[in-house]
Amino acid sequence: MSFLMRTARPDDLQTLYEMAKLTGGGFTNLPPDRTSLAAKLERTAAALARQAEGIEDELIVMVLENRQTGQVRGTCQIFSTVGQSSPFYSYRLGMLTQHSRELARTFRAQMLSLTTDLEGSTEVGGLFLHPRERAEGLGLLLARSRYLYIRNHRARFGDRIIAELRGVIDEAGGSPFWDGLAGRFFGMNFQEADEFNAVNGNQFIADLMPKTPIYTAMLTEHARSVIGMPHPNGRAAMRMLETEGFANPGYVDIFDGGPTLVGQIDELKTIARARDVTLAGTHEGGGDKMLVATGRLADYRCAYGSVREDGDGAVSLDAGCAALLGLAPGATITMADRA
Repeated sequence: MSFLMRTARPDDLQTLYEMAKLTGGGFTNLPPDRTSLAAKLERTAAALARQAEGIEDELIVMVLENRQTGQVRGTCQIFSTVGQSSPFYSYRLGMLTQHSRELARTFRAQMLSLTTDLEGSTEVGGLFLHPRERAEGLGLLLARSRYLYIRNHRARFGDRIIAELRGVIDEAGGSPFWDGLAGRFFGMNFQEADEFNAVNGNQFIADLMPKTPIYTAMLTEHARSVIGMPHPNGRAAMRMLETEGFANPGYVDIFDGGPTLVGQIDELKTIARARDVTLAGTHEGGGDKMLVATGRLADYRCAYGSVREDGDGAVSLDAGCAALLGLAPGATITMADRA
């Protein structure tokens, strides 16, 4: 396989822009806006240039490159800590139970409460794979390469990690959740708000939304039906996150109502099971299929490879993967089971 995950460079701007135009809207972290994407690449360059350890408000954009063609075919992002430059708002689904002695009845009302519970978390997002490449486990390579990056730069991240999934968008490009709740407080439709949100962030929604809890019974049936539901194209991503160790504690995005999954970094399957080994040499066939990573900061690279255990913490790697990653005997690599 000739696909390699690496950190993004300024010259990836055009290919990121072309992919952003394929997302279909509502994809906040990958807007079809050159200025916004260029700013993301600038933030990435600054983060990769920092040599000191410790947690700072940083963004790492990564890309999936086909080294045979030179084409970038996928991307994903890591936000080291959210809510530092502005509050990180979410809705949390809860229940209010009330009892009437006179009526001898108990009433339970579902509510959406505005919260900043998730402030300070690491966030993974912006995952997009070109429609023509959605096979051969490339989605898993995109997703899990982020976790190995976090593991190998552990001092730059906290303990909790979140992933916001895009909410339901209808065939006309509208959002039932937006129309049923947030849209009632703003003078713009979802498409207009989506474009503004992608470029400027969702702080404007938090500033203008009522801070009091919202009874979901007051929303339209359509709006209620999509609360906490992922976009149909995001269902596979949600299953991957849950398999990795993320859980759904009831947080939803204030913009489109999509679910926010939460996990503990050191308990994620990829991180907990990964190990560092020494590369003894290469081979031409056989071995176990593994996720293999090497390098730090701007030199970080990750790909699929076939690994043979040689004992005493040494392994051999298939020659193709070793060449793809630029590895020579004696190098230290991080590996995790492919499954």
